[in-house]
Amino acid sequence: MSNLAFAQRDLAVLWHPCTQMKDHEALPPVPIRRGQGVWLEDFEGKRYLDAISSWWVNLFGHAHPYINDAIKAQLEQLEHVILAGFSHEPAVRLAERLTHLAPPSLSRCFYADNGSSAVEVALKMSYHYWRNLGKTRKTRFVTLENSYHGETLGALAVGDVALYKETYAPLLMDVITVPSPDCFHREKGESWADYSARRFSDMEKTLAAHSEEVCAVIVEPLVQCAGSMRMYDPVYLKLLREACDRYGVHLIADEIAVGFGRTGSLFACEQAGITPDFLCLSKGLTGGYLPLSAVLTRETVYQAFYGDYATLKAFLHSHSYTGNPLACTAALASLDLFERDDVIARNRILAREMADATTGLADHPHVAEVRQTGMILAVELVEDKNTRQPYPWQERRGRQVYRHALSRGVLLRPLGDVVYFMPPYVIAPEQIRLMADVAREGIALATAD
Repeated sequence: MSNLAFAQRDLAVLWHPCTQMKDHEALPPVPIRRGQGVWLEDFEGKRYLDAISSWWVNLFGHAHPYINDAIKAQLEQLEHVILAGFSHEPAVRLAERLTHLAPPSLSRCFYADNGSSAVEVALKMSYHYWRNLGKTRKTRFVTLENSYHGETLGALAVGDVALYKETYAPLLMDVITVPSPDCFHREKGESWADYSARRFSDMEKTLAAHSEEVCAVIVEPLVQCAGSMRMYDPVYLKLLREACDRYGVHLIADEIAVGFGRTGSLFACEQAGITPDFLCLSKGLTGGYLPLSAVLTRETVYQAFYGDYATLKAFLHSHSYTGNPLACTAALASLDLFERDDVIARNRILAREMADATTGLADHPHVAEVRQTGMILAVELVEDKNTRQPYPWQERRGRQVYRHALSRGVLLRPLGDVVYFMPPYVIAPEQIRLMADVAREGIALATAD
């Protein structure tokens, strides 16, 4: 079957996510027949380097033999079972390993199906915790400007990317939004640490004024991924943890996108030496194979829900596929690979390769900044470098980079006019250079007058 024939079948029945479908009149969806390692292959044999890990989920390449074999073996034993009143080995083993690997004191694991659902669980659990303790005034949440936590209504409410949120504003709960420590806005010569610490004063004032009504603060540690890959220093997390303790407010760390090695450590919170009250995990949790998420929390939170049925303290939240055995098995195999291959150490080498491959891009007349945290690197395009005036969004310069990259066999999917790399950890140095060269070409074409 040709790519065009498949695309016609697709467009007759499918409605794609995060897409204006009319765009496909000019650029049909790319049909993928198979994947191997960092490569995706279409129906006509053309290959595409998956530079964005298929929406940030794939850690060890497509069709990894070790994860494949683990899932096949589990499939012969048990594909799924209800997790209410029943249990199974993969769910218990994964919970044991996650609570062992996570920051200290996160001793309980609650499963859900996807990242947005994990955020919903954490929000509800925090609110319900305070309610069970009799603190019924605590009903609000604090979030950062430019944050993103998912697209179900609760998760959308605590996000702050207008593109996703504005349309649904009448449906959303009211939250308190605090300026971000995003270091793109630091003064010339100011360090990331100094800027992030300086911006914490906004959060301090907010908690001082509203702590009696606030359940939790929710943040994406170190990188606001959907918010144009904006980044900040770990010092902000350290200050936030201290303030949440002082004011009696929970801290929710949304590591859905940044967990499992993306920032240079297994969990981003490690770089600040902190433990959140809730740690939300998904995306790379299963190595990119199957939908699964987890919320890790403290024993004190668990105990607040523990009691006789008649007390009505139980956390009555569920998903049909909670703790699915196949997904848990994929996650266990992924964690095996982290240990077996010393992935975090190797990622530090790959991160340096990414930095080297993009040398000189910061000097481009339409690049405001090249920024990097671990295995995430972003290049922000602007109309005016001196003032950092962005291009009119209607011009869709980033889309021009996307189209050029596809023509050269690389999958880049810029966030607006921010071109970024978040590749699988099995990428080779020469593939990193290809990725960077194609991005450089695409940027040159997209910014040409």
